[in-house]
Parts: sequence; C-alpha cells; structure tokens
Amino acid sequence: MRQRLSLAGQLLILQICIVVVVVIAVAAVSIAESDADFRAQEGARLRSVGENLAINPTVRMGLSSPVGSEALSSVAESARAVAGAGYVFITDSAGTLMTGPDSGRPAALAESTGLTGKSWIGVVDEGGRHLVAHVPVLHHQDGRLLGLVVVGVGYPTLVERLVSAGSDLMLYLALGLALGVAGSLLLARRVKRQTLGLEPPEITGLVEHREAMLHGIKEGVFGTDSADRVTLANEEALRLLGLTGDQIGRSLHSQSMDPHLRDVLTGKVTGTDRVVLSGDRIVVLNRRPVLVRDREVGAVTTLRDRTELVALQRELDISRHTTDTLRAQAHEFANRMHTIAGLLELGEHDEAIRYITRTNQVHEEFSRDVSRLIRDPAVAALLIAKASVAAEQHVRLRVTDDSDLTALDDELAADLGTILGNLIDNALDAVDAGGWVAVTVTADDDRLRARVSDSGDGVPAELADEVFRQGWTTKDRQGGHLGLGLALVGLICSRRGGGVSVSDAGFALWIPMPRREAP
Repeated sequence: MRQRLSLAGQLLILQICIVVVVVIAVAAVSIAESDADFRAQEGARLRSVGENLAINPTVRMGLSSPVGSEALSSVAESARAVAGAGYVFITDSAGTLMTGPDSGRPAALAESTGLTGKSWIGVVDEGGRHLVAHVPVLHHQDGRLLGLVVVGVGYPTLVERLVSAGSDLMLYLALGLALGVAGSLLLARRVKRQTLGLEPPEITGLVEHREAMLHGIKEGVFGTDSADRVTLANEEALRLLGLTGDQIGRSLHSQSMDPHLRDVLTGKVTGTDRVVLSGDRIVVLNRRPVLVRDREVGAVTTLRDRTELVALQRELDISRHTTDTLRAQAHEFANRMHTIAGLLELGEHDEAIRYITRTNQVHEEFSRDVSRLIRDPAVAALLIAKASVAAEQHVRLRVTDDSDLTALDDELAADLGTILGNLIDNALDAVDAGGWVAVTVTADDDRLRARVSDSGDGVPAELADEVFRQGWTTKDRQGGHLGLGLALVGLICSRRGGGVSVSDAGFALWIPMPRREAP
C-alpha cells in the first residue's frame, strides 16, 4: 500500500507548484511584452525601410519598365544590407516577385492590404515565421499602384525573446523560485509544529471525539479565553446558565446573568464548589485555569445542577424536623416525668399537681396563641414543633402578636414552611442558651410577609447579599453540604416573584399572594 504524504509534505508540494506557476506566469508575461515590443519597434523600422524604397525613383522606374528587374534587385539588396533586414523583395502590382532568386513566383502576402494601396505589418509563415512590412509603390503622378516593397526579418525564437525581455530576467526567475521553495519548506515546518505533528485524519478524529465527549457528559462544561470570551459550551452548561443560541466568541460581560455568577465564571471569585443561583436553579461551579507554556490562556468551568438534590434535602429536612421534634418532646416529657417523680418521692403531692397544671397551661397557651394568629395548620404545626426544639436548647421561640396568617394553598404553605424552617434553624444556631427567636407572619390580598429575628449577633452588613448567593455559612463545612438553607430561601422567594433581605432586625421576606378566583 502506497504511503500517503503527510500534511507538511502536501503543503510543500502545493506551495512549490504555486511558485512554479507564478514563475511561469511571470515568464509568459515577460515574453508577451517582449513580443509586443519586437513587433512594434522592428515593424516600424521595416516599414520605414519599405517606405524609403517605395519613393525611390529607381524602384518606380524599374516597376514601370519591363526591363528594370536588374536595377530593382540591386536597389533592394543595397537597402537590405544598409537596414540589416532579413530580406527585401519587390513585387509588381499583381504580387509577383520581381527580385530575388524566386523572381516570377507569387509573393506570400497572407492577410496583407498592400495591394489595396495601404501599408501592412504582420507575420507570415513561409519556411519559418517572419515579421514583414508591405509598403505599396505608387506612381508619382497619377497614384497608380505599381507594386509592393516587402521587407522582412526572421521571428526570434522563444529563448531569444526571453533573453531579450531582460538580461537579468532568468536570474530573477531563478532567485524567485529558490526563495519560493525555501519559504514553502519553512511554512511546511511551521504547520507541522503548529499541528503537533498530527495529520488531518488524526485532527478530525480528535475534534469528533472532543465534540462527542463534550456534549455527551451530564455535567455542564463552559470554557473562556483570557478576555472572558466563550470558547466552548455544551448543552447542559447553556441550560444551567440560562443562555440560548450560539455563544462561541461572545463576551461574558455582555451577557445578562447574575453578577455573582459572572464573577465566578471570570475568576474574580475563587474557590471550589461555589454554590450560586442561576435563574431558578442551584448550581455548583468549579473553575480551573488553562495553562499553555506556563501562561494562562483561559479557563474551564464545570457546572453541576443541585436543584434536585436540594429538593431531596427539603424532604429529608421535613423528616429530620419531625424526628427532632419527637426527640425534643420525648426529652422534655422525660424531664418532666423525672420532676414529677421526684416531687412524689418527696411527698410534695400538691406541688406535683401545681407543676403539672402549670406545664399544661404553658403548652396550651402557646398552642392556642399560635393557632389564633396562624390559621394555616401546616405552618402552625411547624412553629409549635420548632418551639419544642428551641425549648430543648433553652431558647424561647415566640410568635409576635401582630402576626396574622390565613389558610394558604398547599404549595404556598409548603414553601412557607421550608422558608420559616430554614430561617428558624439558622436563628437557633446563632442564639446562645437563654436567648430568643421571634417570628412574624402576615398576609393580605396582595402579599405574604414574614420576619424572623433573634437575639444573636446578626449578619455583617458586607455579607448581606452573599448569604443568599453562595451557600454562606458560619459552620464548619463538611464536603460542601452546608450553607444551602439560605440559598434555598432566596431561590423560593425569587421563583415566586418575591424577595428576601437581611438587616439588624433579622431576615425579612415577601411573596405575592396567588390570585383567588371569585366563587
């Protein structure tokens, strides 16, 4: 099997062919110019010789006299010798040669207009190519055509015309050919170095493999260059970033996206497993720079969708909250039973009865107040359960008297439960024993509002926006699983068209109330 030429070899042959074609074209143009100059200059000279002979009295008399051929031959030969022409013939008015060894034979007139009384310069092919000039000889009195003066010279060969085009032309052509070949060799070497020695089929295979791998993986892959322009992006990355259409070559700074998301993609915010919000999705980003010869030429960012994981975490949180509530209640019940048992052992029966009555009154009063202010069963049950968890930590959880919440639809009640559960959990983590957590929930026909405040130190003002964007947490991270609670709060509020903020007074949020159809 014949071995196929490499890419560098193909480029070398192609460049050499191009150089040879250019050299041939230059030579052809030079020959054409030389040919045109030869016809113009030499033709004018031959016609001048012919015109001088045509007005010569001896020629006119020789053509008028039947015995003047000998004188004509002498005059023609003299003119040929003086002018350096190849030959000079004189014909009569019928075109028959009057001079030369072929006298009496018709002259080769080709397309000549000489016999019509007009001078003509052209090329005839008779025993070789010749440039000739035909000049009519007219009677000096009546202008009658007496004959023709034919002056000719041999046409130069191709080599002669090439040489006459310029004495240094061959040198220039050879030098140009040498430079072209040398340049082709350098170009072939550069191409081979730029392609890392790979041939076109190998490059095609790599590109196809890269495309299949890029668009086949489940994670999003997003690449940028040093100027923050998009260099690659698979479908999953475009979906998670909320981008549409062809993004290759577009700058990230011209995209409409969350500023914090842009900061992570451009490298202004660094770190691993950065949790950001992209639309209604929770996305984890990992950015790595791309280095070529120890120089950063761009970056590749991988994106993972954790929205489904967070939804699963919400369901697990519900189970955890239920378990924590039951555990807290069991612990609280055990403590009270121990207290009652101790009082009975001490014989303090009246005190035991008062303790039982007082404890029941506290629980009933709190449950009654929550049920009066919060008339949605799911939200009220959540707050009562959280109160038990808070009591176990020696923290007082209260619902403020200005709260007023009517029954909600199931979806909104579930979202509000998730929001309040996460905010209360964060507040309980931030409050020391003996502290308090206050919850306010109100709703009217237009908006649902909620506020969760505590006796803790609060969130620093410079982190007011970050707590909802990055999965911010004050706890020790364990594999990046913490810090999603507040991000989830921001996501739910954003998805429902509301908002959430944090200040010295605590966390405040609002959500538009869904429109209710009139009965």
